[in-house]
Amino acid sequence: MSWSRRLLLALSAVLAALAATLVTAPGAQAHEERPVTFPDGSGSVPKLRSGEPDLLVCKTDRADFARRISAFPDALRTRNLALLDRCAREGYRHLQEAVDAVDRPGMTIAILPGLYEEEPSLPEPTGKCASLKAPNSSLGYQILSYEQQAECPHNQNLVAILGKKDLQVEGTGASRLDVIIDAKYQKLNGIRADGSDGIYFRNFTAQRTTFNSLYVLAADGFVIDDVLTRWNDEYGFLTFASDHGLYKNCESYGNGDSGIYPGSASNINDGRGYDVPRYSIEITNCRSHHNMVGYSGTAGDSVYVHDNEFDHNMGGASMDSAFPGHPGLPQNHARFERNLIHDNNADYYPYVADGTCAKPPVERGYERGVVCPQISMPPGSGIITAGGNWNLYEDNWIYGHQRTAFYLNAVPAFIRGESAWAKQFDTSHDNRYAGNRLGVDKAGNSRPNRTDVSWDGQGSGNCWQADAGASSPGALPECGSRRGDVSGDVDRIVGEPVKLAQLLVCADYSVQARRLPAGCDWYGARGLQRVETQIALGTALVLALTGFALWWRRLRGNRIAGLATLAGLAGLTLDVAGSTLALTPTVVPALGLLLTGVWWTVIGLALRPSRPVFAWTTVVLGALTLLDAFDKAVLMVPGIPVSPAWFRLVLGVVWVLWAVIAAGARTQEPTDPATDPATDPAADPAADADADADAEPDPDPKSQSESESESDSRAEAPAGDTRAREEGTA
Repeated sequence: MSWSRRLLLALSAVLAALAATLVTAPGAQAHEERPVTFPDGSGSVPKLRSGEPDLLVCKTDRADFARRISAFPDALRTRNLALLDRCAREGYRHLQEAVDAVDRPGMTIAILPGLYEEEPSLPEPTGKCASLKAPNSSLGYQILSYEQQAECPHNQNLVAILGKKDLQVEGTGASRLDVIIDAKYQKLNGIRADGSDGIYFRNFTAQRTTFNSLYVLAADGFVIDDVLTRWNDEYGFLTFASDHGLYKNCESYGNGDSGIYPGSASNINDGRGYDVPRYSIEITNCRSHHNMVGYSGTAGDSVYVHDNEFDHNMGGASMDSAFPGHPGLPQNHARFERNLIHDNNADYYPYVADGTCAKPPVERGYERGVVCPQISMPPGSGIITAGGNWNLYEDNWIYGHQRTAFYLNAVPAFIRGESAWAKQFDTSHDNRYAGNRLGVDKAGNSRPNRTDVSWDGQGSGNCWQADAGASSPGALPECGSRRGDVSGDVDRIVGEPVKLAQLLVCADYSVQARRLPAGCDWYGARGLQRVETQIALGTALVLALTGFALWWRRLRGNRIAGLATLAGLAGLTLDVAGSTLALTPTVVPALGLLLTGVWWTVIGLALRPSRPVFAWTTVVLGALTLLDAFDKAVLMVPGIPVSPAWFRLVLGVVWVLWAVIAAGARTQEPTDPATDPATDPAADPAADADADADAEPDPDPKSQSESESESDSRAEAPAGDTRAREEGTA
C-alpha cells in the first residue's frame, strides 16, 4: 500500500472521529413533571398575615421545647409558651394533620419549635397506592397526575398541600432553624404545594430529601420568606409553572442541583424586548451556597433576581433551554441586578468518581459537605446562560472565578425535543451584560476572574461592557448606553466548531452511571487529555504530513515555498500549544492561524503555474485562515452567518484530500521523441492520455515547476535506464 493511500485512510479515520464527536448528543435529565399549564395570571403576591394562628402544630416533649426556646427574647419566649399550652389542648403533632384540617381559604398554620419527621407519612405505600400506573421519569420516580397525588399524597411527599388556597405556614421560633421538617431521605419532596394559589411559607427549615425540600407547583401567588433548605439530591427550593411569586430572605446549601430553581416561571413576556410590564417571580436577599449551582432555571422566564449572594458553588447562577418537557422554552427575560456572585469554584465531581454518590443518600455525607452533581456544568463560572434570550445582567459584582464570569452558549431546539428547522437557531439572542463590577469585590479589592467572558459566538444582539477583561473570542460586541444598542453586532446561526465539540463531549455526564466524560476539562482533563487539544493535535498532524509531502513532491526547489512551509509548521505547533491554554485566552491561537494562513497563501501562489485550480483553492484557504485569525483576535466579522472557522473547516477537508492526491501523483519526465519512440504520443496514444495525473496542462514548458519535475524524475530514473524513464513518463 502506497504512503499516500495510508495517509488518506488515516485522514478518513480522523474525520470520522470528529464527525462522531459533533453529532453525538447525550440524553438529558432534569426535573420531570406531569403536563402543566401556566396560571392565568389573575392572582397576586400574597401578603404576610399577623395575628393569632388558626391551627397549631407542636410536639409534646416540654423539656425539649424549653431547651429550644431558652435563648429566645423574653416576649417571644412568653408567646411560644402560651402557644404551647393552646397546642396541647387543641393542636396537632404533625404538620400534615394540620394541613388536612384546613377547610377554607385564608387560614394560618403555626409550627412551634421542634423537629418534625412526620412519622405517619414515612411508610412505603400499600394497597392501591403501591401499584399506581404512571410513566417513570429518567431518574426513576413516577410522574404522577394531580389526581394520583391527591389519592396517594405520601407516595412522594412528606407533607402534601394540595389545592389549599391562601394558606400561610410559619414557624414561631426566633430563627428558621428552630423548626425543622426532616424527610430523612425517605421522600422525594419535603413539602409539596400543588395548585395552592396564595401559599405563604415563613421561618422554618426543610431538609434531606431525594429530590427537593420545598416544591411549589402551578401556583398563582406564593411567597417563600426566611426559609432554609439543605442537603437534597436535587433542589433546595423548586417552583414550577407558577406566577406572582416571591422568594425573600431565604438560604439554601448542600444540594446536588441548585439551591434556588424557578423553573418554567410563567412566560408572561414572550415576544417582548427589554421593556416589560412586570416579572412573574422575584428573588431578593437570599443566599445560595455550596451547591452544584446557586441558582438555576430551565425556562426560567421573566424572573427578577436582585440583591442576592451566590457563592462557593460550582457555578453561581445558570438558566437554560436544554431540557425538554418544560413549558416556556426557550428561556427568556431573566433580569439580574446588584447580586454578589463570587468564588464559585467548588468541584464536587470527585464524589461521583470515587463512588460516594453511588451510595444510598443517607450514607453519602451531605451533612459533612458532600454534594452529588446531577448535571454537567463548567465549574468556576459566575453566570451560565445555555440557550437564553433577552436576559439582562447589570450592576452585579462578579469576581474570584477560576474559569469565567459570564458563560454563554446556544442550545439548538432538537435538544429540547423540537425538530422544526426554523427553531434550531432560536437561542442566545439579545443578552445584555453591562455595568457589572468584574474582578473586584464590594470593598474594592482586586479579585480577578480567570476570564470575564466565554462565548461560543452564536446569536445576534448579544453585547458586553467595554471594560470586560480577558475573553474568548478576543473581541466582543459592545453594549451601548441604551438597552438594545450594540456596537459590532454579529448574527451567527452556529457557534465555533471546536467549542461545539467541547460542549457535546462535556455534556455526556451521568451521576447514576458514574460517567465523567474523558477529554473534558470540567472533569479534570488537562493538556493532551482535553478534547480541544486532541482535535488541534490531530488536525496539526494531518496538515503537517500533507503539507510536507506536497512541498517535497512539488515545491522542493522553491525556497520561498520552503520558508512558508516552515512557517506553517510553526503555526500548527502554536495552534496545539494555544489549545492547552484555552482557560486563559492568549494571542497564541490567533498567531498560529496567522502563520498557517501565510503558509497556505504562499504555497498556493507557488503552485499556480502547474496546478492553477488547486493553487487558487489553496490561496482561498489561506485567506479564510487569515480572516479567522482576525475574527478571533481583532474583530468579529459582521455579515456572515457562521464563523470563518466553519468555512475553513469544510474547505480544509477538501484541500487535504486534494493535496494528498496531488502529492502522490507521479511526475512527467520530458523526453525527446526522436530518440525515445516509447514516449512519442504518436507512437503510443495511451501515453498521452496518462501524461498528467491532474489533467492540467502546463502553460509554460520552461517553467521552474517543470524543471523541478524533470529533476525529480531524473533522480528516480538514472540516465540509461529506459524502463525507469518510461515509468516516469507514464
